[in-house]
Amino acid sequence: MKNKRIIPILFIFAFTSLSAQDKLLAKQDAVRLALENNFGIKVARNQVEIAKNNKSVLNSGYLPTLTNSTTANYNRDDSVIEFPGVFRDDGSPRPDVDIYKAEAQRYNSTLNANYTLFDGMGRFYNYKRLKEQYQLSELQARETIENTMLQLFSVYFEVARITENQNVLQQALEISTQRIKRAEYAFEYGQNTKLDILNAQVDVTNDSINLLNTKQQLANTKRDLNVVLNQDLNEKFQVDTLVAFIPKLQLEEFVEQAKLNNVALLQTERNLAINAYDIKVNKSGYLPNIGLNGSYGWNLNQSAASAFFPGTNNTTWNFGLGASLTWNLFDGGGTTVRVKNAKIAYENQELLKQQVELEVNRDIQNALAIYDNRLNIFNIQEQNVLTNLNNFERSKEQFQLGRITSIEFRQAQVNLLNAQTNKNLAKYDAKLAELQLLQLTGQLLNIEF
Repeated sequence: MKNKRIIPILFIFAFTSLSAQDKLLAKQDAVRLALENNFGIKVARNQVEIAKNNKSVLNSGYLPTLTNSTTANYNRDDSVIEFPGVFRDDGSPRPDVDIYKAEAQRYNSTLNANYTLFDGMGRFYNYKRLKEQYQLSELQARETIENTMLQLFSVYFEVARITENQNVLQQALEISTQRIKRAEYAFEYGQNTKLDILNAQVDVTNDSINLLNTKQQLANTKRDLNVVLNQDLNEKFQVDTLVAFIPKLQLEEFVEQAKLNNVALLQTERNLAINAYDIKVNKSGYLPNIGLNGSYGWNLNQSAASAFFPGTNNTTWNFGLGASLTWNLFDGGGTTVRVKNAKIAYENQELLKQQVELEVNRDIQNALAIYDNRLNIFNIQEQNVLTNLNNFERSKEQFQLGRITSIEFRQAQVNLLNAQTNKNLAKYDAKLAELQLLQLTGQLLNIEF
């Protein structure tokens, strides 16, 4: 009987000492680790770097092009030249001429420069478009970071909730363990029956199983958090269970400024600017292109000696300048079609902006209502815990005096346990609803967590 009583107690103290050794992972530390290590955030930042490279002057078309072309050729000929019917002055036949290893070499190097003076303003508007694309990529990266922060805190607060539930279940196990001891003493003095001891043992078993399941759930959820933070899956830590809510007046101010800060609305504005530049880029096809070109070349030609001429070395340098004007007077209507389609795309983007504005306004109002409701539920649950705690303390006194049964005492204990776990759930639900509202108002990354 004593061994059965000691086992749960040893489990409690062993688990408490193990948890006490874990370091505290504060909210700000979790945010810092996510910003540094999260895979999604790293990918988003790389996309921003790509857009940054694209908007540089090196990709604008404003710089000239310079190319070099160099060739080298080598020829070797072995030949025999015959002179049939040809005689010398003395009447003897002219001998054959045998040319062996007649080598000819040719070297050529040319440097070409081209520069576009005017292309119908196409590159100018395309350069502006690339800058807008860069700003859009920054907003997309911000959206990724905001979503990651929500994911981070949904898991972080789940760890905190389970941690608080674990503490509640641990206290319940301690109370149930004390009941066994009290029931045993009362049975020894003939004040109750064996049934009270069995009831207490059943409650200890149930509380122990609940605590073990909660411990496993907590370990799994911590691994989920380690995935978000991109650190060792078995990293040990505790989380901060304190939650502070933003004042109501500050939230109302954030809601009023939502149109200026909401990331979805800002993205639609950037897309609208990009579509406007697309129209201008396509209109550049109506205008001519004016360009300059220049070349500088060097040529060396070494020819081999022949039967009639000696070998020669010919070196040439050349320099040239030129200008060009190209005007596509009629391209079959392709430019006109592209301009019309770009205008339609711009109109679609305006419609999409109006739709997003309406949806964001709806989402903010819904999020604000959800937040208010969950905050009220949390306040009610806090009061409910106080009520059940008072009921439990009185039931405990009555149970010790023998005025209520162990079943009635257990019911008061279960009611308190449920009230405490419901309060924990309501607290973190309300905080997550607040964070979702902050994201919609564009303030999620501007607050202290």
